[in-house]
Amino acid sequence: MAVTIYHNPKCGTSRNTLAMIRQSGVEPEVIEYLKTPPSREKLVELIKDMGISVRDVLRRKGTPYDDLDLDNEKWSDDELIDFMVEHPILMNRPIVVTEKGTALCRPSEKVLDLLDGDIGSFTKEDGEVVAAKK
Repeated sequence: MAVTIYHNPKCGTSRNTLAMIRQSGVEPEVIEYLKTPPSREKLVELIKDMGISVRDVLRRKGTPYDDLDLDNEKWSDDELIDFMVEHPILMNRPIVVTEKGTALCRPSEKVLDLLDGDIGSFTKEDGEVVAAKK
């Protein structure tokens, strides 16, 4: 199964998600989106495929979200996407793409719905144990 993860190695949720993918027996394509941001077209496609709103993809913590006043309803979806293209740190992560679908994997165990392999028992960085996929 082909798996792509839009990953930030500084993010614990992203690291846990990547580790679960690897524990399922798959070596994914890892795109460090801060180094190689998706194109505007790709970002639009990812959001559409996830079936969530543009605002649901925005990340506030550790970003220029507040400085840009992105809470303001005056911003259209197209304008918010433009902000994410200009400031990739605004894109929430990790986003995982498989043939089963595309999802923002927060919490990280959401990735289990996109994988075929059984990860068995997995312990997250914070010590939380993720139950085996049934």
